[in-house]
Amino acid sequence: MPRRIASHKIPVDRISRSAIRVVESLRKANYETYLVGGCVRDLLLGLVPKDFDVATSATPEEVRKVFPRARLIGRRFRIVHVRMGREIIEVSTFRKQIDRDAASSHGEHEARNGLIVRDNVYGNIDEDAFRRDFTVNALYYDPANNTVLDFVKGMQDLDSRTLRLIGNPKVRYQEDPVRILRAIRLAAKLDFSIEKNTERAISPGGESLYEVPPPRLFDEFNKLLMTGAAERAFELLQKFNLLEILFPLSSESTELVITALQSTDQRIALEKPVTPAFVLAALLWHQYKSQCNASSTVGNSQETQFEAARNVIQQQRTVSIPKRHAFFIRDVWHLQLRLERRNPRSIGPLLEHRRFRAAYDFLLLRAGNAEVEPELAQWWTEMQTLNSTEQQDRISGLSPQRKKRRRRSKRDNA
Repeated sequence: MPRRIASHKIPVDRISRSAIRVVESLRKANYETYLVGGCVRDLLLGLVPKDFDVATSATPEEVRKVFPRARLIGRRFRIVHVRMGREIIEVSTFRKQIDRDAASSHGEHEARNGLIVRDNVYGNIDEDAFRRDFTVNALYYDPANNTVLDFVKGMQDLDSRTLRLIGNPKVRYQEDPVRILRAIRLAAKLDFSIEKNTERAISPGGESLYEVPPPRLFDEFNKLLMTGAAERAFELLQKFNLLEILFPLSSESTELVITALQSTDQRIALEKPVTPAFVLAALLWHQYKSQCNASSTVGNSQETQFEAARNVIQQQRTVSIPKRHAFFIRDVWHLQLRLERRNPRSIGPLLEHRRFRAAYDFLLLRAGNAEVEPELAQWWTEMQTLNSTEQQDRISGLSPQRKKRRRRSKRDNA
């Protein structure tokens, strides 16, 4: 039986009205329904949830009958997206522990090396609680009577700020290796300690990340960077030897990466836009430079740079980098040489380049790590404060223009 907690600190005014409407509509249709997971956890911690999830006894098809315009998504784990105005409420059906042999014979579950490929065996709320990943994510909120249902001592772990997997950590990581990255993300984001058994199984389970589709790993890595605690998460990746699995081409020299992560965390704190591509550019920068320098052609030629960038990004196979981010990374890398050279003829177009600001920010990181002279970064900083006339004066002062050679006439040679 769950522990029912009425004395909690959930601020009702922070709960999405759309989420409440979804719960009420499903209950009106006689389905047991609650808010669940990260939204309940964050509310109890005094944080503002980014989204709200709902768990219900209704199957996805039954949810669709209540919300005809809802969308069924997912194959491995079928859920329903219910749109309420601009909000999307994610609705999942109660799951239960999988009987591997029986489920496989009915096509409900496929597995290799313990990895669950499909998980659509439905159950009740008690079974659902034990199928969730961490105890602090297995708390259910009943808005009708303002109580929290706790089946796995999640409130106790929440109070002690402890991240604990439900069940045998080794088995749970095998079922879904992404839980390893989720543990790191949540520990960093919430500043929680990882329970010893949950922590002990992380490094040995790291190899199972190779079983996860690369696009899914990128999505999880992206979430990890967007927590506002990316630097702490990166330290945990290093601690558990996961960085070499996710990014085998990354350099042992991490000063530039740490600076990029700090910058990302600061921008998130200031609610400024961020992109994972900027951190990835820093993470793979030294490998890119190494390939440029090792090329049989001239190390700084445009052809060499394009080839090196293409090779580094294509060789990054564990976590696949989407094309839009690959183009961003390539541009930021290629512009570094142009920023360093300060060719008078290309400075104007360079200032107008769509990636100039990102490349300039990357140059600042490099200057802060003694890769380029601080005076160079300062020059570009000042250039952006000048009007067009002042910019031309500054460009003219870079270096004396070469005088054109007078062509010798035949008469001169006579």
